[in-house]
Amino acid sequence: MKHNIESLSKGRALMLKLIEGLSIEQLNKIPEGSKNNIAWNIAHLVVTHQILCYKFSGLPCAVSDEMIDLYKKGTVPVKDVTTEEFETIKELFLSLPVQFEKDLNAGIFVDYTEYTTSVNVTLSDIESAATFNLFHEGIHLGAILGLRKQV
Repeated sequence: MKHNIESLSKGRALMLKLIEGLSIEQLNKIPEGSKNNIAWNIAHLVVTHQILCYKFSGLPCAVSDEMIDLYKKGTVPVKDVTTEEFETIKELFLSLPVQFEKDLNAGIFVDYTEYTTSVNVTLSDIESAATFNLFHEGIHLGAILGLRKQV
């Protein structure tokens, strides 16, 4: 799992570096033919990791129910995020993998409610959830790269 957490942290740092310097307008822009924007993708990754790893383990998520409702699977941006909101999202994006490592080391992930993803991968424990989450983050890295070219 150490490699998994390192990959998560490094991947997220890379994503933020790739969008560094973009204006809040660019982060919120939904290009023609797209359903979402860069800001939504970053927030969606924060929420998805919390759901896959914490919620399905029967543990409380470190983000609000409101944030989950705005950025979970199947949602689209309903409002622009402000600069202040995006700063908070970025802070969560970088800090929650650190907390995840602490929680893993503390042994809090005991139970897991089996979940089959939309790509038909069944998650049955924290290890499979954390591994699948990396795959999911890679999909959204690709989306962010594509959106960045259009904003």
